[in-house]
Amino acid sequence: MGIDPGTNVMGYGIIKCIGQKAEMVAMGVIDMRKESDPYLRLGHIHQRVTGIIDEYLPDEIAIEAPFFGKNVQSMLKLGRAQGVAIAAAIQHSVPVHEYAPMKIKMAITGIGTASKDQVAGMLQRIFKLRNDDMPKFMDATDALGAAYCHFIQLSTPIGRKKYSSWKDFALKNKSRIK
Repeated sequence: MGIDPGTNVMGYGIIKCIGQKAEMVAMGVIDMRKESDPYLRLGHIHQRVTGIIDEYLPDEIAIEAPFFGKNVQSMLKLGRAQGVAIAAAIQHSVPVHEYAPMKIKMAITGIGTASKDQVAGMLQRIFKLRNDDMPKFMDATDALGAAYCHFIQLSTPIGRKKYSSWKDFALKNKSRIK
């Protein structure tokens, strides 16, 4: 399960891993824009994340780390939302793994500075989703990206060479890529 934390809209994505393949099971958002009380929003996050965990029974959760922005208050609010989602996972004994936004973008698109549109487009191709399947809020595809990034990390054998980009990987592995 992947989570893209937010205080207005929080994304979630569920993938099923079968060997070296992943398939999307569900993605969506927890929409809290109608709730004005910030503490009730946190309660809603806990309740909904708990419900999603109970429904899909994920083995692990990958959550996007808050990025350091200029607005400290926004960062604090985002950290609270992330903390509540993590608390729901811990309450259910589900291991949590945190990934920086650039790490997720790099894993999905090969470009650490990719836009949300680029991430969503690549996930659409990876999971063979129709345009009708794509969510209104990209928070859902960001969460799906966190889950898929974690899947990629788990699929990478320990001790494998580290590459700075997809291009670097392709150049060093020309003979193995078909």
